[in-house]
Amino acid sequence: MIPRVRRIVAAALGGALLVLPAFTGIAHAAPASKVYPIPLTKSLSDVKRVADYWKPDRLKNSDTYSPATPGAATPTSSAAATSAPGVPVAAIKRATAAQGVAPVPPRKGATAATMGKVFFRIGGKEFWCSAASVAARNRSVVATAGHCAYDPRQAKAAEYWIFVPNPGPNGETPEGIYVGASINLHEDWSGKGDYDYDYAFVTVHRGFTWVARDGGFVMKDVGRLQDNVGGLGIELNKKPGTYTVAAYGYPAGAQPDRTTPFDGKTLRECPERTTRFTVAPARDVQKGVELTPCDFTEGASGGPWVIGWNKSSRLGSLNGVNSLTWNPGTNTRINAVSSPYFDTTAGEIYRHAAALTTITSVT
Repeated sequence: MIPRVRRIVAAALGGALLVLPAFTGIAHAAPASKVYPIPLTKSLSDVKRVADYWKPDRLKNSDTYSPATPGAATPTSSAAATSAPGVPVAAIKRATAAQGVAPVPPRKGATAATMGKVFFRIGGKEFWCSAASVAARNRSVVATAGHCAYDPRQAKAAEYWIFVPNPGPNGETPEGIYVGASINLHEDWSGKGDYDYDYAFVTVHRGFTWVARDGGFVMKDVGRLQDNVGGLGIELNKKPGTYTVAAYGYPAGAQPDRTTPFDGKTLRECPERTTRFTVAPARDVQKGVELTPCDFTEGASGGPWVIGWNKSSRLGSLNGVNSLTWNPGTNTRINAVSSPYFDTTAGEIYRHAAALTTITSVT
């Protein structure tokens, strides 16, 4: 029996609270993985349809949208549990998938702007999360949480999904808007809501900005994501406790004591800390990684965990994403955040996203 003082409470970055056992270790490795890709937009008309939805007036109201939260881990229908057949990734050698990737600066200038927000709609309601650009062969990959791209409770993918790096406080998009082309998940997130796989690598189209003209707005193509803002590297199979990592995001929600220290408009950092494995069976977390202390609330979901952050270049290597928040059972404030463990399985999903191609122009 676990002593009461070692019990904890976990919240899914704004979701309901659950009483869970204390951290105990890592479970056995998962079997061979399958990618679950979900096409979002294929043609220029698809891209323009999404772009038209996110006109400047709508983006100005983005602070009124709800930060996405994963909610219950168990799908609510049998359809949700069986709707993710997956795609075999035999073409991606696991030895290749396990390899790290170096960070890449933008083509113009030495300072990157990889972090930002994703905006999307599920069930007719707008949501947002944190996210980051990741260095990739196609120069067009965004990393975020799985629950910021797909809701396994409803077996629904996000619609009208866009990434805005370095967003302004009033809906400004200084680095462009990037429409999602394909969401790439592990089948156990889409099929079971398994928090060991609460991550997504989203391939995006070339970016654009809105330009005022004749009383309206027209799209101006600004090029590929990585060329404009750079890309974080990626580190896999790092044993917690052997390195330090910093977490980033745009927290907005209230603490359990109802205080609201964040506004959701400012990029926040939980400075570098060492990490450890965490297990939470009630949330289907068998091999998560915990970062303490960190007081992130909802809105930080999907924000990157970065190893080797360079303050000058604003680059480092991705090693996780904000998934769940934690606090001691007697504490009224969140004091930890967890990420799925980024192992070779995560590398397979990433490699799939990095190999996809997109249309050559968005205007």
